[in-house]
Amino acid sequence: GESALTIDGKSRVVMPSRHRDALAAICRDELTITKHPKGCLVVFPRPEWERFRNRLMELPLSADDWRRLFIGGAVDVKIDGSSRVLITPELKRYAGIERDVVLLGMGTRLELWNEEAYLANEAKTRASEMPESIQNFVM
Repeated sequence: GESALTIDGKSRVVMPSRHRDALAAICRDELTITKHPKGCLVVFPRPEWERFRNRLMELPLSADDWRRLFIGGAVDVKIDGSSRVLITPELKRYAGIERDVVLLGMGTRLELWNEEAYLANEAKTRASEMPESIQNFVM
């Protein structure tokens, strides 16, 4: 699902209850946040992050720049007792996050977007031609 949220003055975002219970069961509230090539942040439950990281490490040396993006920018966090997650200044800067954000459930991961960037990306996607693979899958 999609949740419109606000980053507080201490750079924390409250994890919506619909995600909290699942995350507590899957990863004991341990998450890893990293950069996404689209300019948002990816929030992985720790076991999913470890699978993703291990797959990245198996890639050839030519993938080092992508490993730098994903692994070099990764930060381990924990959902605190008030259901908040701290977003580091470096990750906030990368994603252009200041106050208003959108948290999106994406199967095995979450994405955290600057709200304006998310809406612009969604509009761009809707204006583009739907790939045949998606048309055949959805329609």
